[in-house]
Amino acid sequence: MNLALQDPFAVAKEYPDTLITTLLYGASVVIEFNHRGDYLASGLTDGTIVIYDLTANGAIVAKLSRHGHTRPVTLLGWSKCGRYLISSSQDWSCKLWDLSLCNQPGSNKSAVIREVTFDGPIWQCYMNPLNPFQFAVSLLENQPYYVDATEEGIKITQLATEPKLDANDELGGGGGANKAKIEKHSTLVLTFTPDGKYIFTGTNKGWINIVDSHTLTTVHSIKLVNANIKNLVISSNNRKLVVNSSDRIVRQINLPDMYNVTNADLWEFEVEHRYQDLVNRLQWNSVAFNNNAEFLVASTYGQSSNDLYIWETSMGSLVKILEGAVEELIDVKWNFPRCMIGSTGLDSGNIYLWSVQFPQKWSALAPDFVEIEENIDYEEGEDEFDLVNEQDLNKKRMEAEDINLVDVTSREDVDARGFELWEDSFVIRPNYYDGVVES
Repeated sequence: MNLALQDPFAVAKEYPDTLITTLLYGASVVIEFNHRGDYLASGLTDGTIVIYDLTANGAIVAKLSRHGHTRPVTLLGWSKCGRYLISSSQDWSCKLWDLSLCNQPGSNKSAVIREVTFDGPIWQCYMNPLNPFQFAVSLLENQPYYVDATEEGIKITQLATEPKLDANDELGGGGGANKAKIEKHSTLVLTFTPDGKYIFTGTNKGWINIVDSHTLTTVHSIKLVNANIKNLVISSNNRKLVVNSSDRIVRQINLPDMYNVTNADLWEFEVEHRYQDLVNRLQWNSVAFNNNAEFLVASTYGQSSNDLYIWETSMGSLVKILEGAVEELIDVKWNFPRCMIGSTGLDSGNIYLWSVQFPQKWSALAPDFVEIEENIDYEEGEDEFDLVNEQDLNKKRMEAEDINLVDVTSREDVDARGFELWEDSFVIRPNYYDGVVES
């Protein structure tokens, strides 16, 4: 049913509250929603990538396996247009998929249009938001790389892992500076800012390095924790950064205005909130923001807890615990337009989806509709079925008719939640004859 016809209080909810479905195909290890929220890509343990159509109640619309990965997928990423999909795997390769080549009957052509093989297993691979043919890669116990596959001749540039020290530290020879130089750093995680201008990388020594995506040089470094950094997530409005580390604390950081303030020495990164479970001392597997960064969700480590925790980011208070899963949850992602949260199970590889359940409101379609508990005997009016002069009837209708015209041709720009309705987004072509074809 159209969101505009639903209960406005249910539509206005900013986070889901009910487990609505479970997707059971294969053993999923990583998931990613596209920007419109219509598709969900799932990377399996055998290297296959499955794409679900959420507008069709989770039906499989594409299966990417031809010339694909041979080991578990580690990360997936969509282009803004929805046509390209980037994937990385433990088979040491990154692949760029063109979804316009999916489901072509009688074609043996693979949907892989770019492929890069590295010297070790890949932790993460993130696509540049401005160019789907550019992406950054972090490797296991190796330096990170920046890949430009715009042309057929792929250009690979190694990024620095060691932190950039201030001039005062270098000249003064402070203990922290010397220790940072001596320590062997390894980049574990990375991500792009939403404008694609900078790359944030996190190391095994608790440092965050900020790399200019144009010059590929480190412009700023922050020592945040004395532990491994497990996740880096930047909100879609580029205002908040959340850091998940192995010290069992999730830190929320206010980002400076990096777009207008280009001098990195003036940047200040303030830790606004620290999220942790002081009672059970839980580790956190994965974290994700909602669209406006007002809420944060995290999955918990360990078989004793199968829930997702949702915090309100302005005050740092816990507002909801999503229950219903029967196993430990690993990867967690937030579908903004559909107000949906998805997470993968550790044991079965099932995908659990939480969303908002809308109560049936048929009076929105028929204003005179009234629910009744039992049948009512209809009493016919005295003149209800009498013959009436058609001319008189039309005259009365014309007099009673409202002269205000209703515009039924113009399209609305945003939906009931404020998301753009007519933003260009690629639609995966279904194969009506052969069903889903491996691409």
